[in-house]
Amino acid sequence: MSTGPSGLGRDTQLYIALVGAATFAGGVYAYRTVKSDQRRYQERIDDISSRPLKLSSQQTDEPINFSEPAATEATETAVEATETEPIAEPEAAPSPEEPIPPAPEAEAAAAPTETTEPVPVQTPAVEATPALPEVPSHAPYLLIGGGTASFAAARSIRARDPGAKVLIVTEESEFPYMRPPLSKELWFSDDSSVTETLRFKQWNGKERSIYFQPPSFYIQAEELASAENGGVAVLSGRKVVHMDVRGNKVKLDDDTEISYDKCLIATGGVPRNLQAIERAGEEVMKRTTLFRKIDDFKSLDKVSREAKSIAIIGGGFLGSELACALGRKSSEFGLEVMQMFPEKGNMGKVLPEYLSNWTTEKVKREGVQVIAEALVKSVTFKDDRLEIKLRDGRLVQTDHIVAAVGLEPNVDLAKSAGLEVDSDFGGFRVNAELQARSNIWVAGDAACFYDIRLGRRRVEHHDHAVVSGRLAGENMTGANKPYWHQSMFWSDLGPDVGYEAIGIVDSSLPTVGVFAKATAKDTPRAATEDSGTGIRSESETEETAVSPVASSTPAPALEQQRDNYGKGVIFYLRDKVVVGIILWNVFNRMPVARKIIKDGEEHADLNEVAKLFNIHED
Repeated sequence: MSTGPSGLGRDTQLYIALVGAATFAGGVYAYRTVKSDQRRYQERIDDISSRPLKLSSQQTDEPINFSEPAATEATETAVEATETEPIAEPEAAPSPEEPIPPAPEAEAAAAPTETTEPVPVQTPAVEATPALPEVPSHAPYLLIGGGTASFAAARSIRARDPGAKVLIVTEESEFPYMRPPLSKELWFSDDSSVTETLRFKQWNGKERSIYFQPPSFYIQAEELASAENGGVAVLSGRKVVHMDVRGNKVKLDDDTEISYDKCLIATGGVPRNLQAIERAGEEVMKRTTLFRKIDDFKSLDKVSREAKSIAIIGGGFLGSELACALGRKSSEFGLEVMQMFPEKGNMGKVLPEYLSNWTTEKVKREGVQVIAEALVKSVTFKDDRLEIKLRDGRLVQTDHIVAAVGLEPNVDLAKSAGLEVDSDFGGFRVNAELQARSNIWVAGDAACFYDIRLGRRRVEHHDHAVVSGRLAGENMTGANKPYWHQSMFWSDLGPDVGYEAIGIVDSSLPTVGVFAKATAKDTPRAATEDSGTGIRSESETEETAVSPVASSTPAPALEQQRDNYGKGVIFYLRDKVVVGIILWNVFNRMPVARKIIKDGEEHADLNEVAKLFNIHED
């Protein structure tokens, strides 16, 4: 008879005991598993929510390395896959510049199906992603300055490296633009809104903008780092105040730092002022224009419509061009335009005396009162007018002054960067490849380069900015080309008289001029119709000129037409060798002039050399 409980055998009792033990053990295991899952889930959520802050800190403290983007992305993707199980469907890896948001599938997989305690809900990391910074922390190609040389370099860099990321930092608020029309064609526009549109008609009647490219050409600075195909970005209204050449980085005026791989300094120059004006006080300075930028053109245009008198101080290229431009407006607005300079005639430092005198008469015919041999002693503000006292006692009264007395190269970065400044010509001294240091180049007005034919020089003209900027850009991408190009420059005294020049054109040198009668084709207007551009140096090439067939027309005796300088060639000599040439109302012959200077030969009869320019042919 059984001793166990009624209705249950021993086997049944054993089975129940085993089931009970198993149930108890399973309960303990389930409890521990849930607790462990809770802990792991909370750690995962905390890590996800703190990751954007970690990455943001890394972005601030460390420059982004563009040399190995693929490796960086692969590493971060691998870390993400390790932390999230199971692995979600693969997607494109986020860029290294952005914090990596957690995958929603990963969060769901990590969460347990049941919890005994409520879990705080975190804001998704996607919403916590900080906005891209306005200033990139790194630029593979950093160009300091937003002028012609800088734009030419950017275009050259992109041509050789289509995926290049280029950042232009400029103090101006404008995109890169050409400066020559500011003192030339813009003043002859019939459009009353020209100061807003900044569009002008060239001498040949074709219309164009002063800007090299429209805004759509550029990408936003904050998008530069993530731009898949690279691009050119402009950071405007910012100034580079310090260079760390060892650390390959610069500091802006708001203490922001930008690191770089290659850097171009194209800071241009700052207009000089007269000490007599600087000492005169605030009222005089408020009524003085130092002409250089778009804002200067706009303000002077406004003054020309409101003032009764404007005095231009300076007889060089800029002063003479502005005098002719404003002189054309004198009759329309009842404006008195005066031009004063210390030389005997306009462009007296460049042109031989006879041609300077002829040019002075031309400026007078444009409605300008010319005051030669004028040295400014003092300027005062009296009875709502400016009074200019000259050293010889003459007094000149005016409402506004335009100081066009030269340009000072901007070398502010020389000290912090440890770069050499030339003591004779100013500007950063560079080698034949336009390098100042191993990864720093200089182009444009601020570069003092060595000319293998003419010695060390510094040039302040559009064509030099274009060519030196282009070469610097090529060399920044590894071209290693020397600068051998003889840059040209030009000046127009309105649409009917203009000249192009090359080399050293200094009126203190011996000169020989060969002139001929001009025709309707011998004007700046006709030159632009032929070349199709108002910026004549844009049609220049660096090819070696082939000596043309000389004209068979016999040349007249030198300067036989003493009062008629319709067109001609002026040769500047040093040690009997031609070192400079001016083509007076002779256009599209610059390759010939360039070859003559490059050859560096003595010429027994410059009349024969003048035949190469075909000036005696109608």
